[in-house]
Amino acid sequence: MTTNDTDDSVRLELDRLRQSIDNIDAAVVHMLAERFKCTQQVGHLKAAHHLPPADPAREARQIARLRQLAESAHLDPAFAEKLLNFIVAEVIRHHERIAEESATDSR
Repeated sequence: MTTNDTDDSVRLELDRLRQSIDNIDAAVVHMLAERFKCTQQVGHLKAAHHLPPADPAREARQIARLRQLAESAHLDPAFAEKLLNFIVAEVIRHHERIAEESATDSR
């Protein structure tokens, strides 16, 4: 096997792996979009019933659940928790905006 053969085979393998990564990234984006569609509905329901944007007890349960899922998937639980915290912070921001818009519309 020559150096060029090795380089070509490595390049082909990198391309194959990168295509898989691209497909997974696309799936992650679509899954996040679906998640945010659901959380938007939660935000409207909370606003309509004057519930707070954040639910710390639920968030704690979700973090514990996600950490367990991460461990069983051989993913760093701390990373999974950071990711969920980032997502939840964005959800809460959306819920606060929905609540503000709902309060403005009610006036």
